[in-house]
Amino acid sequence: QPITIGGGKNYMNISFDGLFALAYSSAKDLDHIEVGDHDPQQRGFNARNIELAFDGAVDPYFEGFANIVFKLDNDNETDVEVEEAFMQTTSLPFNLQLKAGQFFAAFGRLNPTHPHTWDFADTPLVNGLFLGPDGLRGVGAQTSWTLPLPWYSQLIFASQNGRGSTGFSFRNPGDDGMFFDRITTDREARGLQDFVWIPRWENSVDLSPTQVVLAGVSGAFGSNETGANSRTQIYGADFLYKWKSSHAEGGFPFLKWQTEAMYRRFQAGQGANESFPVAETFHDWGLYSQVLWGFKKGWVAGIRGDYVDMQDSKFTDGLDRQSRWRISANLTWYPTEFSKIRLQYNQDFLEENFFLSGRQVESVFLQWEFILGSHGAHKF
Repeated sequence: QPITIGGGKNYMNISFDGLFALAYSSAKDLDHIEVGDHDPQQRGFNARNIELAFDGAVDPYFEGFANIVFKLDNDNETDVEVEEAFMQTTSLPFNLQLKAGQFFAAFGRLNPTHPHTWDFADTPLVNGLFLGPDGLRGVGAQTSWTLPLPWYSQLIFASQNGRGSTGFSFRNPGDDGMFFDRITTDREARGLQDFVWIPRWENSVDLSPTQVVLAGVSGAFGSNETGANSRTQIYGADFLYKWKSSHAEGGFPFLKWQTEAMYRRFQAGQGANESFPVAETFHDWGLYSQVLWGFKKGWVAGIRGDYVDMQDSKFTDGLDRQSRWRISANLTWYPTEFSKIRLQYNQDFLEENFFLSGRQVESVFLQWEFILGSHGAHKF
């Protein structure tokens, strides 16, 4: 039950989520094959997402949310991150809502969600390579407006600092001060042009009492750290179709098809002090598409295809610039809404480029999760 404080006028939900995986891969460098920070990173046991979550009413005007994540690296050292901590309004007029704090950007369908809600054990390639291993998130503010239309339609506009690894394609100093082989500038914000601006328009239409379609478009625009005037633009489109039987029991059976596509225009400058020999503009694109079949209460089978096309460069040899594709298949059992066990198989194909040879990698993950305490409904 929620914890009540202040004479029962306020409340706070607290939950603890443990997400673990046992991994095998034909590649020794699994941490380079997997592109998400919460994905399995090594052969053997992994604990990449142990989450403490809080949510509740602040007062009649605001509600608050916070997610603190603990994870063990490959040396079994503990990392702690404030994944989200924000407040948002509850009763503004004209269907408006404001949010402020640290939060995931409303870009696409997967980015705003937490790993324990994902349908697969790892991040799609395009999300990890374009939006970053930890997703696009940061300190900022957001406003949303639900349009007065016969169907659900919402406009969202946010601005974030876009600094650090969670602003991956933007003001990210990179590993050891390098990004795409450039020495990064790592500068303070000079003005509004250095923030990340994130618009989104999303819609939901009921085709019938058992079928729904959701579609959206997103953008993210800001500066990056590879040059004094270098800019990044990311565009995205997403689609979801879901069917649920009119005789469903606990939400089963169901069929869900979800797809996201992104295009990134990245101006790679000459780095700090123009030390890199050439400036380039990369035009990269990618997508994933997945189908989930809930064929029996508590049982879900899934298949996903991923592809990213990275523009070739004769000057940049990083693994993040290697085109690749992936096929994934999994089977998940949910004994209850508080636990799950998932078996997943991945086959990765990394394409040859000017610097790197092509290779094929096979990986298998056994993932398990448990939740203690109350938890909010997963976003549909």
